[in-house]
Amino acid sequence: MAMIDSFGARRTLDLGSGEYEAWSLHAVPGAEHLPFSLKIVLENLLRHEDGVAVTAETIQRLASGVGTGGEVSFSPARVFLHDTNGIPVLVDLAAMREVVGDLGGDPAAVNPVIPAELTVDHSVVTDVFGRPDAMRINVEREYARNEERYRFLKWGQQQFRQFAVVPPGTGIMHQINLEYLADVVVRRDGRAFPDTLVGTDSHTTMINGLGVLAWGVGGIEAEAAMLGLPVGTLVPPVVGLELIGERRPGVTATDLVLTIAEMLRARGVVGSFVEFTGPSVGAVPLADRATLANMSPEFGSTCAIFPIDQVTVDYLRFTGRDVEHVEAVERYAKEQGLWHDPTVRPRFDDLLRLDLSTVEPSLAGPRRPQDRIPLASARSRFQSALAEMLADRFPGGPEDAVDEASQESFPASDPPALAAVATSRPAATGLQHGAVAIAAITSCTNTSNPAVMVAAGLLARNAVQAGLTRKPWVKTSLAPGSKVVTDYLSRSGLDRPLEELGFHTVGYGCMTCIGNSGPLTPEVSQEIAERDLVVAAVLSGNRNFDGRINNDVAMNYLASPPLVVAYALTGSMDVDLLHQPLGVGASGEPVYLADLWPTDAEIEEVVRGNLDPAMFSARYADVFTGEQQWAELAVGGRATFDWDPGSTYVHRPPFLDGLSVTPEEVSDIAGARVLAVLGDSITTDHICPAGRIPVDSPAGQYLVGRGETDLNTYASRRGNHEVMLRGAFGNQRLRNQLVPQRRGGWTLDHLDGSERTVYDAAEHYRGAGTPLIVLAGKEYGTGSSRDWAAKGTALLGVRAVLAESFERIHRSNLIGMGVLPLQFLEGDSIASLGLSGRETFSIEGLAGLGEHRWPREVTVRVEDADGARAFRVHVRLDTATEAKYLRHGGVLPFVARSLVASSAAAPAR
Repeated sequence: MAMIDSFGARRTLDLGSGEYEAWSLHAVPGAEHLPFSLKIVLENLLRHEDGVAVTAETIQRLASGVGTGGEVSFSPARVFLHDTNGIPVLVDLAAMREVVGDLGGDPAAVNPVIPAELTVDHSVVTDVFGRPDAMRINVEREYARNEERYRFLKWGQQQFRQFAVVPPGTGIMHQINLEYLADVVVRRDGRAFPDTLVGTDSHTTMINGLGVLAWGVGGIEAEAAMLGLPVGTLVPPVVGLELIGERRPGVTATDLVLTIAEMLRARGVVGSFVEFTGPSVGAVPLADRATLANMSPEFGSTCAIFPIDQVTVDYLRFTGRDVEHVEAVERYAKEQGLWHDPTVRPRFDDLLRLDLSTVEPSLAGPRRPQDRIPLASARSRFQSALAEMLADRFPGGPEDAVDEASQESFPASDPPALAAVATSRPAATGLQHGAVAIAAITSCTNTSNPAVMVAAGLLARNAVQAGLTRKPWVKTSLAPGSKVVTDYLSRSGLDRPLEELGFHTVGYGCMTCIGNSGPLTPEVSQEIAERDLVVAAVLSGNRNFDGRINNDVAMNYLASPPLVVAYALTGSMDVDLLHQPLGVGASGEPVYLADLWPTDAEIEEVVRGNLDPAMFSARYADVFTGEQQWAELAVGGRATFDWDPGSTYVHRPPFLDGLSVTPEEVSDIAGARVLAVLGDSITTDHICPAGRIPVDSPAGQYLVGRGETDLNTYASRRGNHEVMLRGAFGNQRLRNQLVPQRRGGWTLDHLDGSERTVYDAAEHYRGAGTPLIVLAGKEYGTGSSRDWAAKGTALLGVRAVLAESFERIHRSNLIGMGVLPLQFLEGDSIASLGLSGRETFSIEGLAGLGEHRWPREVTVRVEDADGARAFRVHVRLDTATEAKYLRHGGVLPFVARSLVASSAAAPAR
C-alpha cells in the first residue's frame, strides 16, 4: 500500500556522510512538546502513514497530547531474540512454511522482512565453578546438551533472510546490543530514522539507556513483527522521572536502580513509558543509564528511556562505533528535536522526582525485585522473612520449626520473635538457615557496567590482601556480559583476586539470573534437603522470583557485584555488614566491609586506565563467526526443516495443525472448570518454570521415558512442546488454592474429585471435552516475556484467564495464543465474589462476534450445589489488532492465513 504524507514531513537531511530521506517532526503542530519517547513513536507513524493502519487523525491526536489510550500501529526497525525464546520462534516459522504451502500459499513468503538478530546466551549452565577450567567445561557441556538446538539455529540462519545469529560464548544479548548492534539512528535504503526494536526478553529495555525505544514482547508478537506486521499498542501515559542532586560516595548504580524499582512500583506505572529527565540526567554515565533502563520490567513500565545527548554520542565513540555514523546520529537527533535540552520540560502525564543524594546501599528480596532493603536493615529484614517462611512451612508453630531444624536457641539479646523460631547463624557442624549457598556476579543488569564490576574486583583484591576467603559452602561464579569485561578485568589484574575468592569466569551468558545456576555441591544440596533448610542466593541480577534461581534455594537477594563478593565472604544473610566483621584477617583482627570498600576515585582510575575503544573494535570484529565448536556444526540446506520425530529438543509444534483457510465462528465458553486458583503476583516463572527439570516431574518422566539421562533445563527444551506442556504451572513454589496443602504443579480434578498433577488433570479434562479457565489475583503474569507461559496455558486447554489485573506482556501473549484475558470489575475479586474454584463456569456474550465486534464486558455465570449466580467482567482486548488475533485463534493462525491470502492475490510470474 502506498505511503501518505499528510503533513508534508518528508524531507532530505544532510547527515555529514550524505543526504538521507527523513520525516521531520517539526512538520506536525504540537510535536515539540512531546516527551522524547513519543517523538520517536510520532516519527514512526509519519513514516508509515497509509490511511488505514496509520491515519493523519492518529498522528495529530498523538502530537496534540490527546492520543493517550488510543491504539497505534508501531513498526519496529528490527527484532531482537535470544535462543530460548528465539528457537520457539524459528520452530513456529519452520512449521508455518509447511502449513502455508499445504494451504496453497508460497512457503518462501515466510521470511523476515525486517532485520532480526538472535544471541545464543541463555543455554550455558554453571555446572562447574571455582576452578580455572570452569568455563571450558561448561561450554563443552553446553554444546553436548544443545547440539540439536544449535544445528537448528544454524539452519535458520542459512534459510531465513535478514536473520543473523550471535553464536554461544560471545556475551549477553543486551550488552552486545548496547556495545555493538544498536545504531541509535538507522541509515537504510537511503532513509534515516530512529533505531527501534522489540525483543523476546523483558530486559530488551536496557537499550533505552542509549536513547533507543525498545521493549519486550513475547515470541509470538516477535514472529508477527519479523513478518512485517506492526505491533498494535496503546499510546501509553508517559511518566517523567526527574533526577536531581548527586549520589553519595559508595552508592552504586545497583543501589539506584533498586530504589527506583521500589519507587515506581509503589507509584504504579504498569503499561507506562518512563522517561528520565531533570538537571542530573547529564551526569548519569551511559553504563548507569543502561543499568536503570534494564530493570524497566521490574518497575512495571513498558520502557524506561533516556534522551539522546552528549553522553550518548561519547559512548558510541568509546565503544568503537564508526566516526561517520556517530556524527550522523548527532546531526539527526539535533535536527529532529531529539537532542536533550535540560531546560525544557516535556508534556508528561505524571512527574516524579528523585534526589540522588537520598539513595543508600541496598539489596532487594527475598522474592521480588521491588522489595528493596536498605543494607543497614538487611539482617533484621532477613530474620523477619525467615520467620515468615518457617511459620508457613511449619504451621504447627515455631516450636515445630525449632524441633524440625534441630537448632540451638537464640541468645536473650536476639529479637524475641526470632528466638521462638530458630537461629540461622552458621555452625561448625554444617549449614544453618540463611546460609548463602550461591553468590553470583551475573546478568546484563550489572555486568554491563564497568564501575560496579571494577568495584567487585577491587573489593576482592582488598579481601585477599586482608587474608579473607569465601565460605566453603558458597557456590561462586562470574558470568560477564561480554568478552570486553574479561579484557579490562585482566588488564587491570582484578581477575586474579576474584578467582582467588572463587569468582572464576563460568561462561558468557544469562546464567544464574535465569535459573541456569546449576546444581549445588552434593554435600550442600543433601544437607539442605535432609534438614529442610532455608538458604539464600545473592546475585547481581534483575529477577529473584520464587523458584527461579535454584530448586534448592528459597530466598534470593539482588545486590551489586561488590556486595555479592562481600556475602560470599560471610556465607550468611544473618550478618549486619555495616557493623559486624566479614571475617578475621591474617593478622587476627576483624575485617569490616568499610575496610574493603573501594573509593569512587579508585574505581574511576581503574576504569579509565584499562578500558578503551580498541577493546570493543577487536572483540566485535567477528561477532557472528563464533568459536570452533560453532563453525564445526554441520546443517542441511533444505528450505524446509527435516524434523526428527525422536528429538526431545526440537519438535514440530501443534499450533497450526488442522488450520482452515478461514477462522471458525466465535462461541461462548460453556461448562468450564477451574484448573487453578492463584493469588497475587503470579509470575511467568510460576506458570512456566525455569531451571533444571526435576526427574519426578511430568516433564522429567516424559524425558526419562524416552531414554534421556541428562534432563537439562526447561529453557533448553523450549523447542519441544511436549516438554513445555508438562512443565506448565509446575513451579515447586506455586500455590494452587484448589489443593492448599500442596506446593507445585498439582490441582483438584473436578471430574472425579482426585488430586492430580496439572498436566494429568488437563489431559483428563481434554478427554472429556471440558474447557478450562484459571482464576487469579493482581499482577498476573509478572516477570519475563516467556511466550511458553501462554503457549503452555493454551495447550493445557485453558480458554480464559480471569484475574484482577495483568502484566502487559503476558496478557498480550495469552491473546497471541487464543486465550481470552478477562478482568474482574473494580472492587470484585475471587474472595469478594465468594468463588472457590469448584464451581462450573460459563462465559456468555461471545457467540457470533467478528474481528471488530468484541464487547467491553461479558457475563460470567457460575453454578455449584447452592445454585447459579452471575457477574460481569472486563474483556481485556485493548486494541483492534488484539481482537483480530483472538478472532483467528491467535497470532500464528492469523499470520499463516494472511500469508496464504497474499500469496493467492499475488500475480503469477
